[in-house]
Amino acid sequence: MRISLSGVTGDSIVDGPGLRLTIFTQGCLHNCPGCHNPQTHDPNGGSWADTEDILAAAAENPLLDGITLSGGDPFLQPVPCLALAEGAHKLGLNVWTYTGYTWEALWEENDAEKLALLKESDVLVDGPFLLAERSLELQFCGSRNQRLIDVKKSLAVGEVVLWEKSKYFSEMFNFLHPSVKIMKYGK
Repeated sequence: MRISLSGVTGDSIVDGPGLRLTIFTQGCLHNCPGCHNPQTHDPNGGSWADTEDILAAAAENPLLDGITLSGGDPFLQPVPCLALAEGAHKLGLNVWTYTGYTWEALWEENDAEKLALLKESDVLVDGPFLLAERSLELQFCGSRNQRLIDVKKSLAVGEVVLWEKSKYFSEMFNFLHPSVKIMKYGK
């Protein structure tokens, strides 16, 4: 399936936990002042790629933890982004999706294609980048208004549940080996 891209980064460590394949979609209507990807805004920019080629690249890297759908805004191309998310899950990878829309706005819009992408995401980083809320201390987002939402848990309880970094890494290490425990310095 065709998708309009600004680019793909095969070894990101800043767009979610672990080693990630980050897909920068082309096109964004939010035009956030201070956005670090302004080249992705023009929906007529970028270049065309095939989702199967992107998934093949992901399958070739045994070190990947997941894919990240970034932008631009992936929700402007929900159908090919859904294909990427579904394909990533079939490969055993997790899916993080960044958007300038809020969780609530996506639900209020009630667009079936966008909601399908939302439901296929493991974590949604929502909300526009706000320059006045910018912080370099944040992990995996750029401004304090943005939330890292655990999509599956949020859907299960019917309200926003934030992603817990420490729990993610604890589960990851326990999966690798039950005897591995995360140690805190000074304790």
